[in-house]
Amino acid sequence: MLNIALFGPPGSGKGTQSKLLLEKYGLTYISTGDILRQEIADATPLGLNAKAVIDRGELIEDETIVQLIEKRIKPHSKGILFDGFPRTGVQCYILEGLLMKANTSLNCMIFLDVPEDELRRRMLERAQISGRSDDNINVINRRLEEYREKTLPVMDFYAERGKVHRINGMGSVEEIFSKITEVITTSLKQHLFNIVLLGAPGCGKGTQGVRLAEKYNLRYISTGKILRREEAADTLIGQQARNYLEKGSIVPDDLAIKIIERETLNHSETNGFIFKGFPRTIVQAYILDGFLMQKNTQVTACIKLETSPLEAIKRLAARGATDKGRNYDKSTEAIVFRLEEYYKRTSLVEEYYKNKERFYTIDGTGNEDDIFERLCAQIDEVMKSFR
Repeated sequence: MLNIALFGPPGSGKGTQSKLLLEKYGLTYISTGDILRQEIADATPLGLNAKAVIDRGELIEDETIVQLIEKRIKPHSKGILFDGFPRTGVQCYILEGLLMKANTSLNCMIFLDVPEDELRRRMLERAQISGRSDDNINVINRRLEEYREKTLPVMDFYAERGKVHRINGMGSVEEIFSKITEVITTSLKQHLFNIVLLGAPGCGKGTQGVRLAEKYNLRYISTGKILRREEAADTLIGQQARNYLEKGSIVPDDLAIKIIERETLNHSETNGFIFKGFPRTIVQAYILDGFLMQKNTQVTACIKLETSPLEAIKRLAARGATDKGRNYDKSTEAIVFRLEEYYKRTSLVEEYYKNKERFYTIDGTGNEDDIFERLCAQIDEVMKSFR
């Protein structure tokens, strides 16, 4: 999701730029001003109470704002454009919580910087056209004072997190919009692109994962490969994982957690991660979300390589007959055990990402190059909406 907060004093042009951003990026628009004006127009109890507050140039209480915004945050949308929210330091924390509930976060805050004399001129001009009761000089001055006292600290909140981008709000609409889109493009490039590769044992996840990581400059994390390396080095983790590796079964979560935590935290230079072999259970899916949340990111796509159980058995048996074969590839009983465990435990992971609308299935049959081409086509399509 692309989540943007368009920020600036009253009269800075947020409404005009918001329309252009919505058209370009297909975002869900959340404007506290528009929402409240609709409530007022509908003469709801909330609207009637809010009108008196707005006419005085004061801010609506947070409890009311939260109720209005929460029901409009759609976790499966392309993203959200916030106009007029957050307006206080407290609302910053509220927004963090609302977005976290939707398994997402704010990408950037774009601040439209306009001198106060120009702001007064614009709002007085708007009052003559629209007749808005909150656009007289006394209320305008009160709103600007309120903005300085309560809203500017919002910039400090997001500046500390490296998310504030100041844009000169003077100039033509097109010039300002061009500057905004440049900021968004840069912000998206800094956002990690993370792929979970799913598929039954023998579907080719390892081979394809390595190739994808190289093509897209991502960090490939195979928990099985790492654990086998730990086992060969006779580390504590390797010793603890040995029995599970010999059978090809899922290692306990606490071991997998140590591997994923180490790999995700030690590679800050990456553009994102490809996870192979993790998550394999619904619990691990939640664990992965937690780790990625620490890096202000999330799983972008879960891609499953689809193969039939018979094809998987053939591939694993063939691998077991080579020097690349593992202990659990060398008997039909072990192969069947792994496949049964996979289908039993991983189906919930598939549902987890389907519910987030991040799940994709790729035909895993054919030669290696054909499968790779299909994977790249799907990833490129996902990247279009992601970028």
